[in-house]
Order: sequence, then structure tokens, then C-alpha cells
Amino acid sequence: MDVTEANFEEEVLKSDVPVMVDLWAEWCGPCRLVGPIIDEIGQELAGKVKVVKLDVDSNPNIAVKYGIRNIPTVLYFKNGEVVDKQVGAVPKSVFLEKLKPLLD
Repeated sequence: MDVTEANFEEEVLKSDVPVMVDLWAEWCGPCRLVGPIIDEIGQELAGKVKVVKLDVDSNPNIAVKYGIRNIPTVLYFKNGEVVDKQVGAVPKSVFLEKLKPLLD
């Protein structure tokens, strides 16, 4: 699911399940590498975690608000707060490891 500045609060901050937000841009090579991994996680954990994507070029205010300087960056939200963050392209296992504490 794609989120924008218009629906970020509703989809991410007010979500009743943890949210994994993939901040990316079309021109970013590493973003294209992790994109399919993020999609896979979203399918595997459907119902337990909401996985969304936010294009930082189209939604710069969110990137500024959360101090995003490098992409890809994945922010992990629980109860409307950022509880963890992963910068850069990493293996699927790293993303899953960061999700584990949010599922308890």
C-alpha cells in the first residue's frame, strides 16, 4: 500500500497494528532492491503488520519530519510512535528481526 502526506496519519499513526514504512524514491537503486523484500514481508505478515511505502520525492514533509537523510529507510511504528529504524539495503532477515518485538 502506498501512503502519502494526506493519509499518513490515518494509515500509519492511527493504525491498530504495527506499521513498517518503506521510504523510497524512484531513482534510488538500493530502494528497488529492497522493494520486493518489503512486499514479501507485507504478504507474509498480513493482518499482523501493516506494510506501506512512501515516496519521499512526492511527500517531502514526512521525510523532513522524521529526519530522513538516506534512503531506503524503513521506519517501524507502534501506537503512532517510531520505535525502530533501518537505513540502507539489508537482507530480509534484518527487517524481520526488527519486527519481532513489535509482534509481541
